[in-house]
Amino acid sequence: MSGRSIVSRALPRTGPAALAALCLVTALTAGCSTPEPRVTRTAEEAGRNVRGESAPGASSPYWVDPDSDAARQVRAWEKEGREAEAKILRRIADRPVADWPAWDDPAPGIRAAARPAARTKKAVLLVAYNIPHRDCGLYSAGGAKDAGAYRSWIGAFADAIGDAPATVVLEPDALPHIVDGCTPPEHHAERYQLLSEAVDTLKARPNTRVYLDAGNPDWIDEPSKMAQPLRQAGLDRADGFSLNVSNFQSNERVKEYAGRLSDAVGGSHFVIDTSRNGKGPLSGGREEAWCNPPGRGLGTPPTTDTGDDRLDAYLWIKRPGDSDGTCRGGPPAGDWWPEYALGLARRAAS
Repeated sequence: MSGRSIVSRALPRTGPAALAALCLVTALTAGCSTPEPRVTRTAEEAGRNVRGESAPGASSPYWVDPDSDAARQVRAWEKEGREAEAKILRRIADRPVADWPAWDDPAPGIRAAARPAARTKKAVLLVAYNIPHRDCGLYSAGGAKDAGAYRSWIGAFADAIGDAPATVVLEPDALPHIVDGCTPPEHHAERYQLLSEAVDTLKARPNTRVYLDAGNPDWIDEPSKMAQPLRQAGLDRADGFSLNVSNFQSNERVKEYAGRLSDAVGGSHFVIDTSRNGKGPLSGGREEAWCNPPGRGLGTPPTTDTGDDRLDAYLWIKRPGDSDGTCRGGPPAGDWWPEYALGLARRAAS
């Protein structure tokens, strides 16, 4: 996906070899962000265990999926007598994490989450990740086949949300890849246009908040470089920007960066992905530090109680326990990896 939030997807590369090589260098020093979208379930399947009620202990304003991978793993381990491990994994299962709706048809999965969330007066967390020419032909290569297909996809995405409360992180890595030069210049104008239209499409829903992704401080080192791209993508009509998606940068570093970026764009609000940053990034400049790094831990649990007027929320945007790729013994990108999830939960910051 991105520079330093890289989240491999084990999808075939596309595009010229030279571009792929350029992006590989960028990725290994910067980092992509996104997980494979989850398998779409019907509304009946999503609520079959607890009929759409949030998981126990959910105190944030966001909906907790009672049938998430983590929740199902907890139930499986409890049946196997692994009560101690199940209890630890509840640090993930009982907290809200974002859904990444399907690239072919996002509507069923969104409705399966948005309807029970609305019934419990909770907001559903969603990530829109299907921009054309996504990830410069790297691990998460793909996206909508063209601008028209993307407009149809984002329209279906918004329609499925309806009037339900929702927070949407819009297209992780799309803008940072413009800034780092990975996305070819001939695609820039279209990308800005599509992102700007997507902001308007999503904001037309009465209870939807939208945050344009802005990478992370280990990728685009100077926040002012992100200011104009965010403006061109419709930041003035969005609710703010997101940082650290699928990455591991510490709260302190991201907040400092976010403050400078916010100043550069007129005081915009922002959200931070804290799903796996409890121990910070992997040290020592090791290869593929973004990909299933060992020794990491859950970060600040999702909350809107941030103590910062411009920081709207700490969110778990990357789904903790979903693999970044086949590196370090992991399963394919986006697949649930219970052993890695358990490690993150054992080393949770709180």
